[in-house]
Formats: sequence, C-alpha cells, structure tokens
Amino acid sequence: MKLFGTNGVRGIANDDMGPELAMRLGKAIGSWLEKGSKVALAKDPRTSGDMLSGAVIAGVLSTGVDVVDVGMVPTPAMQYYVKHRGMDAGIMITASHNPPQFNGIKVVAGDGTELPRSEEEKIERRYFDEGFRRVEWNEVGRLSSGESAELYVGGIISAVDADAIRKRDFTVVLDCANGASTSTSPFLLKKLGCRVISLNAQPDGLFPGHESEPSPENLRTLVEAVKATGADIGIAHDGDADRVVFVDEKGNYLYGDRSLAIMAKYMVESGEAKTVVTPVSSSTAVEDVVKEAGGDVVYTRVGAPIVARKMIELGAMFGGEENGGLIFGRHQFCRDGAMGAAMMLHVMAKSGRSLYELESEIPRYALYKTKVACPNELKEKVLERLSEMYEKKGKVDRTDGLKIYTKDGWVLIRPSGTEPIYRIFAEAKDMEIAESLAEKGRENIEKIVNGF
Repeated sequence: MKLFGTNGVRGIANDDMGPELAMRLGKAIGSWLEKGSKVALAKDPRTSGDMLSGAVIAGVLSTGVDVVDVGMVPTPAMQYYVKHRGMDAGIMITASHNPPQFNGIKVVAGDGTELPRSEEEKIERRYFDEGFRRVEWNEVGRLSSGESAELYVGGIISAVDADAIRKRDFTVVLDCANGASTSTSPFLLKKLGCRVISLNAQPDGLFPGHESEPSPENLRTLVEAVKATGADIGIAHDGDADRVVFVDEKGNYLYGDRSLAIMAKYMVESGEAKTVVTPVSSSTAVEDVVKEAGGDVVYTRVGAPIVARKMIELGAMFGGEENGGLIFGRHQFCRDGAMGAAMMLHVMAKSGRSLYELESEIPRYALYKTKVACPNELKEKVLERLSEMYEKKGKVDRTDGLKIYTKDGWVLIRPSGTEPIYRIFAEAKDMEIAESLAEKGRENIEKIVNGF
C-alpha cells in the first residue's frame, strides 16, 4: 500500500489527516531511524499544525529518537537546519499550496534533500505492518527547541553578492501569503538593503489574504501594489515558501518557466553552472537560452526530489521546475523560495538590468494545459496504447509519461501520481497550435478509456 504522495502525506486535517495517523507515522519514522538519532521538526502556520506536530513528536520520541522543534519556518529553512546542524532527518508539517483545511507530513533525509521513494517505502512498510520500535521508559527520546530562521537567512546572504544588491537600493513588494515565509523573507530582504513593502506578512493558517497558491488570480493585489508604488520587483511565495513567483516593475506576472529560464541563462553565462536539470514539462525556452549560453539541459521526470537527486548525481549546480521551484546546488539541493528571490535580485544587480528587461530576452512560446479523467487501474494500459499510437508518428520521449515532439511543438501526456487523471501540457509558438496538440491528446485518451 502507498501512503506518501508526490510531496509527503497529505489530507484534510482532523479527517483523513488526524492525530492518530500523525502519531503512527511518527512511530514509523522513528523506527526507520536508528535509536538515538536526532530529527528536526518544523511547521507552517496552518491551524492544525500544533495538533499534528504534537502527535508526530510523541510518536518519534516513543522510539528513542530525539526531536529538535525549530518552530514555524519555511520548508527549506528546516532543510537547511537539518543539513548544517547534523540532524539525521527532518519532518515538515505542511500542505504547501493546498487550501487551509489540508495539512501534511513531509520527511527529508539527513543531507536536507527530500526522501527518495525507496526510503519512503521503508517507512510505509513499518506504518502498515506496525513494525514500531518501543523503547524502555529511560530511553525515550528528548524534545528540545532550535533556531533555524537566522541560520537560514545568513546562509542565503552568504550565497549571493549582498553588497551589489544593497547598492541597487531595490524597492520590493513581498507577498508572504500568510504562510511560513513571514518568519524569514521580510528579514532577508531588509538585510539585503531593500525597501520592503509587505503584503499578508502575518502568519495565519486561515490564509485571509488569498489562497496560498501563487497563481495570477491570487496575486492581483501584488500586481497592483507593484504598479502603485513604483517598486522594482514583486515577490510571492506559496504556503511553505519552497517556491517563488515574480512580478516585474511594469506589473507583469511572470510564470515559473520565465523565471526559470532567466535564472538558467544567468547561471550558465556566469559560469556558475554548466548543466541545467529540469523536468520534461519545462518550456523549450529554458533549453534555448542554456544552449545559446554554451550549456546543456538534462531532463527528468516531474518532481523536485527527482530533479535534486539528478543534480547531485551529475554534480549540476542549478535546476528547477516550471512552478517557481528553483534549486541552487551550492546552497542546498532542494527547492528554495527565499534563495530564489535573493538570486533574482543578485542577477538584476550584477547585470544592471530590470526584471522586465531580463524577461524580454527569453524566447516566447505558448503553453496550454488540460487534464482528462482516467481510472488509476487503467493508467498503464492507456500509456501503452498511447505509446503505440504516437511512436508511429514521430519522436517520443518516455522519461515521464509520453512527450511527443512534432514539427510545430510538443505535447506531454503523463498520468497523475495523486489523482485518477492524465495531465496534458502542450507548447508551440502559437496558442492555437498548442491547444490543438493538447486537445488531440485528450481525445485520444478518452477514446482509449472508453474502449476498455
């Protein structure tokens, strides 16, 4: 049986994500580790955070593993603490960008990276088989507190040209989405010499400002604030701040593939990276700018942990996803929203260009996304039928689902890891062509499903 999804274990708080599950999972995590190990634990501001963290802590302590509670901080801040304070693992209580009624439990390895699936399976086996270690009363783990925000902010500042950023005297509008970044990003930007205008900067698990997904619909206030204040840039995080999205000085919302391409271009041109690692869902614009700068692109399946582990394998110093998840190897091998924000200011300062000017240098493509229902038990059969259908027509990449290249663009058809659907992305120079490619893919899936 499977417990972990693509980004930890998630559910509706006090329903399918209740204290009973959390304590049992805490026991499974503690039993997966050796007795006497140390785990760092953090949470975002969700209203169920204390309930779930308390239950997880109790479960872990019962196995003879110590817990260091680092409080309400972003996921990458906890990961940085794990890596730099010699922890054996980390646990984050968060549902990231999901609505406020959701919460989740995410586990990271001792090097601060997200767990590979093979390790999640070990925890799952203990969870379902109840293979828990129970220690004697005098061997129960100890609970202590730790400070991670200052350590994390200091690490980011040391990884960028802080003096160059300070000299530019940037005005930044920052939208924290009432999430975990409220404890770090405003202070980071201040220390980088920015004039900071904050939105939704008080932690609130009800997310009163807007839903925590940094989508164009949710960031209308940020766009208007950038235009009204004459700011140099708008910066927004999701709930646990492992991602970052930008608004340029003219009030234009930048989709994640645009900021990924800007950063990939800079990293290769500056010599900080030679290889860029990104999922097959990323825009062709990324490959265009990387190859023009003399670098190369390595594609992976979709998912930040997969990108990060491929970076480690190759020794690559930059990678990322089209959702605003940027990974800087010299800082840490995980998505990091605050590091992404600081690096964008670094690029602007070092290049002398505005964000609008940097974005204007990136080639433009039209991206169209859709999805179609498909029962989980039919996903593999559908994929095989699609493969037979498309491989007769041209180049097909099977890195993750099927990515079909045509003379006009490409279409990516991949089964969701969490829902009974297929996700379809299509990209072309023209939106009508992209839409046509995606809709044809959707029609093909419907025909195959209906034929079973």
